[in-house]
Amino acid sequence: MSSEKENETVTSMLSKSSLESQPGKENQNVDKQKAEQYKDEGNKYFKEQQYSKAIENYTLAIQNNPNEASYYGNRSFAYIKSEFYGYALSDANKSIQLDSKYVKGYYRRASSNLALGKFKLALKDYEFVVKTRPNDKDAADKFKECEKICKKIAFEKAIAVDETNKTAWDSIDIEAMRNSNVESDYKGPRLDSTNKINMEFVNQLIEHYREQKVLHKNYAYEILYQIHQFLKKSPTLVDINVPDDKKFTICGDIHGQYYDLLNIFKINGLPSENNGYLFNGDFVDRGSFSVEVIFTLFALKLVYPDHFYLARGNHESINMNQMYGFEGEVKSKYSQQMFNIFTEIFNLLPLCHLINSKVLVMHGGLFSKDDVTIDDIRAVDRNRQPPEDGLMCDLMWSDPQYSTGRSQSKRGVGIQFGPDVTQAFLIKNNLDYVVRSHEVKQEGYEVMHNGKCITVFSAPNYCDSMGNKGAFINIKGNDLTPKFVTYEAVEHPKIKPMAYANSFSLFGLN
Repeated sequence: MSSEKENETVTSMLSKSSLESQPGKENQNVDKQKAEQYKDEGNKYFKEQQYSKAIENYTLAIQNNPNEASYYGNRSFAYIKSEFYGYALSDANKSIQLDSKYVKGYYRRASSNLALGKFKLALKDYEFVVKTRPNDKDAADKFKECEKICKKIAFEKAIAVDETNKTAWDSIDIEAMRNSNVESDYKGPRLDSTNKINMEFVNQLIEHYREQKVLHKNYAYEILYQIHQFLKKSPTLVDINVPDDKKFTICGDIHGQYYDLLNIFKINGLPSENNGYLFNGDFVDRGSFSVEVIFTLFALKLVYPDHFYLARGNHESINMNQMYGFEGEVKSKYSQQMFNIFTEIFNLLPLCHLINSKVLVMHGGLFSKDDVTIDDIRAVDRNRQPPEDGLMCDLMWSDPQYSTGRSQSKRGVGIQFGPDVTQAFLIKNNLDYVVRSHEVKQEGYEVMHNGKCITVFSAPNYCDSMGNKGAFINIKGNDLTPKFVTYEAVEHPKIKPMAYANSFSLFGLN
C-alpha cells in the first residue's frame, strides 16, 4: 500500500507518460543515454525502498526511450512494491509487447496476476519462465507453488459441485465439543456451561494472547459458531445510531497487528456501551497475529452487538487470505477446517455502515456508475466471494483520486473516483461525508474531496516497514465532525509480517 504522496506521484507520472501507449510515438525524442541515467537513478531509489521516486525516474527513462522493455519491467516491479497491481500489470504487458523474449516481463505479469488472485493466468506465465530458464530453481519453485494453488482451487470447486448443500460447519459437532472436557493443563480463558462470552472472558483472552498463547480450539470454535449465527441475521448495510452524548470511534485496517490493536484500546478505552467502535475491514493478512486480532474482535462483537461493529474489507476473502498469510496462520495454529469456516463467516460480514443517517463508512470506496442509492447498497447480496465488478466490488476495492471523474484502478480491481463523484453521491443520498480505509496514509488518515472523503488507516508502521502512523476517528452523536487521533507503532514479539504467507518473491532489477 502507498502513502498519499506516492499516490499523487503515481497519478502525475501516469498522466505525463501517456505518450507511451500512443501509436507512432515510440521513435520520437529518443535519448538513450539520458534514459539510462534515469533508470540507474530509479534503481537507486528502488533499493532504498523509495518506490514513488523510483517510479518517477523509470517514467522519465520511458519518456526518453519508450522502446526499452526493461524500463517498463522495472516500473512494474516498483508498482508491485507499491501494491498498484493494475498499473504493474499494464507495464508488464507493455514490456512483453516490446520484447516477447523479455523473461522478467512475464515474471512481473505473473506476480501481478498472482497478487490479484488470478492464479491460472499467473501459472501460464510462470510456466513460460520455467521453460525459458530450465535451470532457474527459484522460477521452478514458484511454478510448482502456483500449480499447487490452482490444483487446490480446482479440487475445492469439484467438491463444491458434488456437495452443493454442504458447508464447512457440517464437519463440526458443536454440541459434542461443548460437552467434551477441556484438558486440565490448559491455562487459558474458559467458558462456563452457559457458553456466554462476556468481558471477563475477553479480558482474559487479551492477556492470554499478549503472552503469545493459543486459545483452546473448543472455545475458538464456540466464538466462531456464535458469530456465524449472529452475522447470518445481519444486513448488508448496518444502521448505527450514536446518541448525542456518546463517543463513537471508527478504525481502519488492522492487518494482523495485534499489539497495535491493544494500543488503540489503551489510548481510546475498551469497547463498552458508552464507547462504541466500528472496525472498517482488513482485520487479517500481512501481520502475523491475525488469529489473535480476529478472535478478539469477534468476541467483542458478541459482548456488545449493538455498540461494536465490523465491516468486510477486501482481505476478508479467500484469494487474499491464501496469498497474504491468514490461511497459513490459521492452519498453523488450528486447522484447514477452521480456515474454511472463517471463509464462510467473512462472506456474511456487512459491507458498510450508516451512522446517524449522515455518514457512510465502507472499506474501499464509491462506485463505477452514477445514481447509486443507499437502498441499492442495502439490496446487495453479499454472501459470496467478492466479484470483479459491481457495487460489492467497488465497496471493497475502490479508491479516491484527486482529479475529477473516474479512472482505471491502480490495483487492477474496482475504480478510482474523483471529488465530483463523491459530491454527487452525497447529494443524491443526503449524506455529510464518507469514511473509508484500504490505503496506508503517512499520518494514519487523509482528508480529500473538500473534506467529504476521509481515509483512516489504523496499522502503524505497516508491515514493520512503512514508518506510517496509525489513526482512528472520534465522533459524537450530536457532533459528527471527525476528530483524528494518531499514534506510533508499539513493540511486538519478533515474528515478522507475512510469516505465514506464500513464499513468492521476484526477480531483481535490470
